[in-house]
Amino acid sequence: MHDFQYKEGTLHCEAVPLEKIAREVGTPFYCYSQHTLVRHYKVYEEAFKDVKSLVCFAVKSNSNIGVLHELVKAGAGCDIVSGGELFRALKAGCDPRKIVYAGVGKTEEEIEFALKSGVLMFNAESSQELFAIDVVAGRMGKKAGVALRVNPDVDPQTHPYISTGLKKNKFGISIDAAVEEYQLASKMKNLEIIGVHQHIGSQITQVRPFVDAVERLLAFVDKLRAVDIHIKYIDIGGGLGITYKDEAPPLPSELAKEIVPMLKKHDCTIIFEPGRNIVGNAGVLVTRVVYTKMNEGKTFYIVDAGMNDLVRPTLYQAHQAIQPIDQAAMGRTKLEVDVVGPICESGDFLAKDRVVPEFKKGELMAVMSAGAYGFTMASNYNSRRRVAEVLVMGDKYHTVRQRETWDDLIRGEKVAS
Repeated sequence: MHDFQYKEGTLHCEAVPLEKIAREVGTPFYCYSQHTLVRHYKVYEEAFKDVKSLVCFAVKSNSNIGVLHELVKAGAGCDIVSGGELFRALKAGCDPRKIVYAGVGKTEEEIEFALKSGVLMFNAESSQELFAIDVVAGRMGKKAGVALRVNPDVDPQTHPYISTGLKKNKFGISIDAAVEEYQLASKMKNLEIIGVHQHIGSQITQVRPFVDAVERLLAFVDKLRAVDIHIKYIDIGGGLGITYKDEAPPLPSELAKEIVPMLKKHDCTIIFEPGRNIVGNAGVLVTRVVYTKMNEGKTFYIVDAGMNDLVRPTLYQAHQAIQPIDQAAMGRTKLEVDVVGPICESGDFLAKDRVVPEFKKGELMAVMSAGAYGFTMASNYNSRRRVAEVLVMGDKYHTVRQRETWDDLIRGEKVAS
């Protein structure tokens, strides 16, 4: 569910017309609903209330500090994968003891930053990383909380680019070899082994892969206990999908029904890392039709947003629903069109061969379900300025990121002399 609805003939975010924001902020822009964000977080919190749990929002899905601040205020922690995401999480007010640090390529500089900040734990992904954390922690006179990310070899049945739990993926340590890695880590004097971590992928639309992965993970925890390694945290990752087109992903409550009985048998705090499931349907990208074009029977709507603003359709062949801002347009003739941007690439599109109502030059359209992996994956390709981000709270909106200026494009650059 989300808070983008037609009221009085025009698409609103909560109680604010998107046309009003477009008029005052310009297009394109991302718009997020604070009410949707917080409600989706609370759904997770409620679903897993019967176990000790911590919901750490996956910052990679949407890293705007205005968005993060609203989730942190509601009680969320943060799942991060870089020093930059740690910086953002702290600026948003996140308690460092609610931050878990994943990612396969942590540098010594990033490890030092995390230790200084006092994060809850590192989710380590290789034996060399364990050695690196141990060395940095020793140099700083600190003890680093560590979980190892194990790879359960479970197929999440999602897009191959966002599948992370198979043997062929770069993430984690094989579950078959992980006991030895834990025993190695337990001998490092600057590490405290406090958890185990897994994450099998993203945009998962069935409960079964989660159940299979959790079963394997809990059996692994029992193996650790058998060799006298006792952990405090079981991090089962995130990845629960959302509806982009006609998917019917399970609700957090349905997932909880299947896995909470298993989790209750282990006296550990359970960590969840949802991202898309919280923020995906809480955001839209609003863009304006610059031109309409016919090319030998093919209709193109050329809009002012491009693949640099929203790369998911190009990168993943992802479906993003298209809606007119003006509700009256819904009654117009339906056409099969390509919605394309101004980028000098044939791969620059927001929708291909899509049946939508007729749009006219200058009209606004909303690209739906764009709150996750939208702005966070944006670039300045073709020297395009990154767009504004807006957060709506009831009948007011706040610009939580200004549109970049021309000067922003060359900040840090200079002519050699």
